[in-house]
Amino acid sequence: MPKGSPELTEARREEIINACEKLYQTMSFKEITIKEIGSATSFTRTSIYNYFQTKEEIFLALLKREYELWIGSLKQTMKQVDTMTKEAFASMLAHSLEKRAQLLKIMSMNHYDMETGSRPEHLAAFKAAYGESIRTVGACLDRYFPDMPDGQKQDFIYTFFPFMFGIYPYTYVTEKQRTAMEAAGVNYVFMTIYEITYNCVRKLLGD
Repeated sequence: MPKGSPELTEARREEIINACEKLYQTMSFKEITIKEIGSATSFTRTSIYNYFQTKEEIFLALLKREYELWIGSLKQTMKQVDTMTKEAFASMLAHSLEKRAQLLKIMSMNHYDMETGSRPEHLAAFKAAYGESIRTVGACLDRYFPDMPDGQKQDFIYTFFPFMFGIYPYTYVTEKQRTAMEAAGVNYVFMTIYEITYNCVRKLLGD
């Protein structure tokens, strides 16, 4: 456990996570190392090990923060909006994920590596945020569709959350990938995060 006040500890954890986040904008998960992250902080690289032992733990903390931001936006909506149609709910949920492209990117590309490369306490902290996101979406369904059968709500949750893992790869493609699709003769319609999420939620809610 690092020495210092809880405030200093949290500030340094956030600085490490922020450094990782910045590097991830221009580098791949594979390219980023503890050394690279350390070079982007205001303290020594070895000090990082007082907070995180692997880069996977840092990425997992970043993903946890992304889930918490998403949860916060959904809860804020529930405070401000009393009722929604199916179309409005689908649009709201799609817009909420449209703002969290980084959440979708990390969970789709590096989720397994992060979990296997993190200590149990870091994994448990992340799972708490993940579990809260499931409960929050469930609370949204309870609030806006009180007559929806519990079985349908459960089906929504256990279809929508696995679906989220595939949103990023289907909406963000490199020029190399696009060229390969064209060369292979694959007639694929590229969609935005909003479009693909909206369509999924509308189908899950039914007509």
